[in-house]
Amino acid sequence: MKNWRGLIRNSTIRYLDHSGKKTFHHKPYSALTSFAVDDVLALFVNGITTPAVRLWVHPDTVVLGIPDARLPYIDEGVQLLAARGYHVVVRNSGGLAVALDAGVLNISLVLPGVKHVSIYDCYEAMVGFVKYLLRDLTDSIETYEIVGSYCPGDYDLSIDGRKFAGISQRRVKDGAAIQIYLDVEGKGVERAELIRDFYNIALKNDETNFEFPKVDPSKMASLSELLGMRLTVGDMKERVVNALQEISEEVVSSDFSDAEAAQFEKRYAQMVKRNEGIAGLQ
Repeated sequence: MKNWRGLIRNSTIRYLDHSGKKTFHHKPYSALTSFAVDDVLALFVNGITTPAVRLWVHPDTVVLGIPDARLPYIDEGVQLLAARGYHVVVRNSGGLAVALDAGVLNISLVLPGVKHVSIYDCYEAMVGFVKYLLRDLTDSIETYEIVGSYCPGDYDLSIDGRKFAGISQRRVKDGAAIQIYLDVEGKGVERAELIRDFYNIALKNDETNFEFPKVDPSKMASLSELLGMRLTVGDMKERVVNALQEISEEVVSSDFSDAEAAQFEKRYAQMVKRNEGIAGLQ
């Protein structure tokens, strides 16, 4: 396993804070937009060999995985989410359904030159980075699949058996976007109850070739709940900036170049097409 600092550290790191954006290049800034943006960053990161870190927050959104879109009663499931005030997007990276809201901070770590870097090392880089962000608050973060959580996987982040974060990864040519959602504040149980109810409606009791999670809300919590302290998305954003300044000589913020903007239009169109045909997505 490669050292996480070895993968992330660079003399320069590009930093993009998209957490408060309403529009991006004349498009509404939804989670759909975010996945197109990460594709572009992964596509171009090799040309400048500078890692990028992007922060994003989307209010009341459920991001579905590709298998979720094939649930037997997906239309009913999406209607349930819409009735509860949630927008729905099918992402282009791995994983299953997750709930986003104003208390969830998403971090995208975009790395160049990953052709000869394993998927697992990229996951470990994100795990190491998050542990570094929280090193003064806890040393109890563990990484293993939390059975009963939503979007379960080997790289679930938990404290005392309760999950607060999950990671997915998207590779485009020789770049990788490693994406993590961090339940920072609010009630993790309520988010889990939402996803549990979605699966109850969208799957019912049908048998499928894919095994969907049986969500147990008691297996999930926010960082604030787990640490027993008030921790906000704003606090975590500040920790990210401080960490980047500590591991690099320069942190630069820059908008998309003309070439990146042109590619964004293509990637955004692909995301729109991916989401066609799912009731309630448009």
